[in-house]
Amino acid sequence: MALLGLLALVLGVAAWAYGGPLWRELVRERIRRRPFSEGWRQVLRRRMPYFRSMPADLQLQLKRHVQVFLAEKPFIGCAGLEVTEEMRVTIAAQACLLLLNRRRPSYFPNLRQVLVYPAAFAVNRVRTDASGIVQDERRALSGESWSQGQVIVSWADAVDGAAHPADGRNVVIHEFAHQLDQQDGAANGAPALVRRADRERWAQVMGEAFSQLRQKLDLGEETLLDPYGATDPAEFFAVASEVFFEQPFALAGTHPALFGELSRLYRVNPLSW
Repeated sequence: MALLGLLALVLGVAAWAYGGPLWRELVRERIRRRPFSEGWRQVLRRRMPYFRSMPADLQLQLKRHVQVFLAEKPFIGCAGLEVTEEMRVTIAAQACLLLLNRRRPSYFPNLRQVLVYPAAFAVNRVRTDASGIVQDERRALSGESWSQGQVIVSWADAVDGAAHPADGRNVVIHEFAHQLDQQDGAANGAPALVRRADRERWAQVMGEAFSQLRQKLDLGEETLLDPYGATDPAEFFAVASEVFFEQPFALAGTHPALFGELSRLYRVNPLSW
């Protein structure tokens, strides 16, 4: 009986390992070893000038991440849009910029599907103004990230973000930065960091930069970061992520500490590309 119990325990552990993280990583590694489609390669060359500026090792990493992302994440067209391979690859490649130089990236574990609209989409929101009056508000958005497992993007804005890699605006980077932020709960501008010292330094640097942005806007001064980043810490992190990848020299010169934190988080240094 004892031997049977031990055997059952061993089999149970093995089943968990191969049905859980270990098995998932083995499957992902097989996907990463597949040849990268020539059609997908042409999409990257045509749609993502940013890709061509990256070092060869990061280009290879990005292509492998795209393969896993597309194998795991379903895309759904909205408002009559038929999602094509070109759309999937273009969006996935921008999202996977956030996963470079990770030994075992989690590939946005909470994300269940990517919803794609042809262009900006309208949403209804309830807003409370300064006097406490609650109002219904209809807004046009280019993207959203939901903690329930969806990222929503406008294809028109996603392709524009890929085509203009130096304007500091990229809806895919923005929304997938929110996904990183939401991995450990509601978005609050503080992605999960293991070490306490890293969390404390992040909070200090991001808090100071966030306050500085708000102060400059109050004084009517021009800012490198989009004013939308002053909405709250979560939006600040997403906006700063866009600028980190697309305007690294400007960010490093204007906010060196902020650039350093984002470089540590994303494990890349775009200044060297």
